[in-house]
Amino acid sequence: MKKYGKFAALIAVVLGTLVYLAAAGGNSNATYYKTIAELGQMGDKAYGARLRVGGDVESGSIKRAGTGVQFVLVQDKTKLTVAYVGSDPLPDTFRDGSQALADGRLDRDGVFRAGKIQAKCASKYAAKPGEMPGQAPSNINTGKSSI
Repeated sequence: MKKYGKFAALIAVVLGTLVYLAAAGGNSNATYYKTIAELGQMGDKAYGARLRVGGDVESGSIKRAGTGVQFVLVQDKTKLTVAYVGSDPLPDTFRDGSQALADGRLDRDGVFRAGKIQAKCASKYAAKPGEMPGQAPSNINTGKSSI
């Protein structure tokens, strides 16, 4: 009976450790999506919290300095200065007027320090004139034979 008691205690310790690691790891990697206005309403809670903020890149605001990039996100006339400090290159679709999503933390100086940037260019994914959305372009072979 002693063998089974030791085995049960060992299993309990292993399971307890796994549950603790899952809970601790899940909380540190949690990222919450906020609008720029919601970020401003968070007050002191916003500082240091890992957040994801989206908006449109303001025209003329992209400034490259060394390995970093600084730009302004705009959403409903509310602006947020973002400094990209990540090591990955910026997406090709990251341009003036494109939609962007910044993942990072807000500093006390009011600048959002982003480690990741995602960008989307809406016109790139729109249907061409004369084609229905979701329709295959006319220059693609669908594999159907006309014989």
